Amino acid sequence: MSKGYERVHEYMSEYGIEARSVTLGTSTRTSRMAADALGCTVPEIAKSIVFTNGERAYVVVISGDRRVDLGKLGAAVGAKVTVGDADAVRRLTGYVIGGVPPFPHDDGVVVILDRSLERFRHVWAAGGAPNSVVRFSLEQLHGVLGPGTVDVAE
Repeated sequence: MSKGYERVHEYMSEYGIEARSVTLGTSTRTSRMAADALGCTVPEIAKSIVFTNGERAYVVVISGDRRVDLGKLGAAVGAKVTVGDADAVRRLTGYVIGGVPPFPHDDGVVVILDRSLERFRHVWAAGGAPNSVVRFSLEQLHGVLGPGTVDVAE
């Protein structure tokens, strides 16, 4: 397994986070691919998109059927941000595109839960590798990331 996968699952074990983890024979790099492989709807996929401002990373966890509004995100974080390229994503988060989980992240990486996730009790999120997903409850995500959500969707 990848280092990212191991990091996510070690964190879950260490902090007693019990969630269903699935490793698929196919990539879950896009929300559609993940939904098709899991037999769920695209909105139930919690995609993690990495934005940057210099050497600062912002991970937005948003429903698979939504897009991030750069203006709203910039206002929320107080900085102009751009979508991180593959090199920046790996360098700043330690994960590859398609495998960026909601947690764990190094200090300095800001994770934002978008309000669009509140429509569901459970969502599927990347598990540290492009073919790994974990089914988290919103309660679990809030337990790790904090209680709030922000509206950064278009």
